[in-house]
Amino acid sequence: MALSNNVIGGINFVAVLLSIPIIGAGIWLTTEPADSCVKILQWPVIILGVLIFVVALAGFIGAFWRIPSLLIFYLIAMLVLIVLLASLVIFTYVVTLRGHGNIEPNRSYLEYRIDDFSIWLRRKVRSSNKWDHIRSCLSSTTMCSELNQNYRMAQDFFNAHLKPIQSGCCKPPTKCGYTFVNPTYWISPINMAEDVDCMRWSNDQTQLCYNCDSCKAGLLATLRVEWRRANVILIITLVALIVVYLIGCYAFRNAKTEEIFRKYKQGYT
Repeated sequence: MALSNNVIGGINFVAVLLSIPIIGAGIWLTTEPADSCVKILQWPVIILGVLIFVVALAGFIGAFWRIPSLLIFYLIAMLVLIVLLASLVIFTYVVTLRGHGNIEPNRSYLEYRIDDFSIWLRRKVRSSNKWDHIRSCLSSTTMCSELNQNYRMAQDFFNAHLKPIQSGCCKPPTKCGYTFVNPTYWISPINMAEDVDCMRWSNDQTQLCYNCDSCKAGLLATLRVEWRRANVILIITLVALIVVYLIGCYAFRNAKTEEIFRKYKQGYT
């Protein structure tokens, strides 16, 4: 029985360690410009990671100090958390399935349209109240001013591989036909009627295209990239947690069988 408890304790300690990449993925999302302004996925990820840490720690303590109630709590609670984590993984995959960028002539960077994204993601930026807060957050970053430092010539800028959020928020849409002065200053549009964003562009460095649908699309495209990267970590951790949980259940069942057999032998003798 002692050996079985040690095995279960060791397995639960691995589960404790597996909570670290989940928490780390959530913390990483808080440092990214798009997620730091929107705050949708990171807190569910961090909270799930912390709960997995607490439950796994309870199982670890229950195994080494032989507290059956803690072990039972671990088995039930960890199953619930695994289901929740799997649901989060599936949900993140589904809402980020759409949203690929569009190629523009003579441009290396992609441009994005808000209608290309999932309905759920679009709702997060459609509300004017929500977008006012997001826009204020985005305009306080240095993501656009950095472009002026990195690209002086028009062709260098056109050949740049911009981040989606920079492509959408820091410059006017290519189809408007604006003339390049620097990455955040454009003049003499040709096709003002081509897109409503053509009229929303402003050379005011605090405005730029933050009111544009292209900016909302660029933000969602950035979220999509960041969420899919975080989802890779969550998927790997989820698979490892399932394996650890199944091994733990098997070891727990063997431990209970050994205990019943030991009691039977004592009663027989």
